[in-house]
Amino acid sequence: MINDKKLPWIQAAYGLFALEGPSGLKIEVLARQVNKSKSSFYHHFADLEVFTEFLLQYHLSRSLIIAERERQCKNVIPELLHLLVEIKEDLLFNRQLRVNRNIPAYKACFEKASAEVGEAILPIWANFLDLSHNPHLAQIVLNQSLENFYLQITKETLTYDWLVNYMGELEIMVKEFKKNESLKDKAVG
Repeated sequence: MINDKKLPWIQAAYGLFALEGPSGLKIEVLARQVNKSKSSFYHHFADLEVFTEFLLQYHLSRSLIIAERERQCKNVIPELLHLLVEIKEDLLFNRQLRVNRNIPAYKACFEKASAEVGEAILPIWANFLDLSHNPHLAQIVLNQSLENFYLQITKETLTYDWLVNYMGELEIMVKEFKKNESLKDKAVG
């Protein structure tokens, strides 16, 4: 549990990590951001390793909240996309976990957070791509799309307009795939 005295440290680090990854976790920088002494950091967290565990737990708790909000979205455009823009920092944090997944704790956190939110959006995702009849394919497209998504997003590019274009490209890709499959089925039949 993160108490009120630890929370400002975690929130400051969350933003730094989202933008810079693990290299952004400098105690001196964090102390300046929260307007506390470095000794205050050590009083609350003992060391950077313990602090990082708190930070990852915070991200997982945020992921559960986000997943619940995603479940309440009725459509990808505009509801889910507006939510994604609102949670930009969380997405960028998750991106850093993905980029640094060679670190076991980051990999585990990334996989758990991604599973939570992926499960939450799968129904509207499948509907958006007209794959409700094939949830397995919808899951595969979601997984591949997320891999590509995390390679492309930055603080500057993660906007509503960029997301609309990204989703449009995915929609076209799936329609082409389905069209080609339909042609193959006709040729075989």
